[in-house]
Amino acid sequence: GRLEEEALKRRERLKALRQRTLQNKESGEPESKIPREDEEEEPVKHREIKLRNYDPEDEELKKRKLPPAKPASVEDTVKEQLEAAKPEPIIDEVDLANLAPRKPDWDLKRDVSKKLEKLEKRTQRAIAELIRERLKGQEEELASAVGSAKQEGSDSD
Repeated sequence: GRLEEEALKRRERLKALRQRTLQNKESGEPESKIPREDEEEEPVKHREIKLRNYDPEDEELKKRKLPPAKPASVEDTVKEQLEAAKPEPIIDEVDLANLAPRKPDWDLKRDVSKKLEKLEKRTQRAIAELIRERLKGQEEELASAVGSAKQEGSDSD
């Protein structure tokens, strides 16, 4: 796939480089003088020389010298920055009652609420089980009371 193609291209580049170096050694020319095949020669562009602090003696360079720069007034920009940095007072006095939570333990309740839900379910199940046991116990007592009442009633007749 793609990796194999890249590997083949790299091998070809390495072979071409080896051949160039061998040719350079045989001809005795430095490697930098021979242009590469894949690179095109681009004309070198020179920057325009701007002379700010240097007083040239050459007439051509004197033409390129820039006029002395005048320092810009910083006072206006500093004033604008200082005015922008001044905070406008929104509230003169801070009321601590507004900052403090109405219930100081609200965060504890929030953190424990999930655990309390689980415990509440378990508690309801336990209460229901106790009620069932009591009802079973009362049914047995009621049955025994009814049974004993029938025995007492049959004796008196």
